[in-house]
Amino acid sequence: MATDLEDVELLVPADLPAGWQMPDPSPIDPERDSAEIDAALRYTLWVDSAPRLDRKLTTSHNRVDEGRWYLIQHIETSTRVLLRLQRQYLLDQHPMGEIRISGITYLPEWAGDPVASPILRELPTSKIEAAINRRQFAVTGTSNFQDGRMTLPSGRTLRSSEVMQPLGDPKRTSDFYELVALQHSRLANDGDPNPTATMARLSNVPLSTAQGWVARARHKGLLPPGRRGRAG
Repeated sequence: MATDLEDVELLVPADLPAGWQMPDPSPIDPERDSAEIDAALRYTLWVDSAPRLDRKLTTSHNRVDEGRWYLIQHIETSTRVLLRLQRQYLLDQHPMGEIRISGITYLPEWAGDPVASPILRELPTSKIEAAINRRQFAVTGTSNFQDGRMTLPSGRTLRSSEVMQPLGDPKRTSDFYELVALQHSRLANDGDPNPTATMARLSNVPLSTAQGWVARARHKGLLPPGRRGRAG
């Protein structure tokens, strides 16, 4: 059931919230053009006021050359935005990394026109990142129901209607952490502000127990990393 995350497209049209689209065809090919865009923007250099200019930026945990630029467009104003997406390998958070926006370039509809300030404020970066990572980690085997059913790693068939049932005992329930990931993802997709707390109520366990389940599912790569300061 697992799919290599490195083979999954970083951005697809379904990742964008209402009001945004990916031009089809796009004049930007992420695989072909990203290295040239990085070079043109001097992405790995930074400008110091004095006296040494353009010192090289270094990083210990991210493979910078893996970043890819994608073009999206605001439908109402036709403002175009180049987003640089890159998997973040934060060693203290998640072994598989998550996709984050690591660069933004705004382009008006017509060359030379100003970019409307509301667009600068309204670009839904957090929603885009969340949608990408839900899809990225779903390919590892925690979703993709067909006709309301899916096959879990043990070979067990799971119905979509069973996702919200109590989770049971991790030592006695086959595919337990796949079930944790499915339930958490279902709640998050439905807009639950604290999916883990809801999971604790559904399974009648302390919140700390449910938090441990979710943390283990994240460590297994079945859920995207949690964000500091965000419930759930």
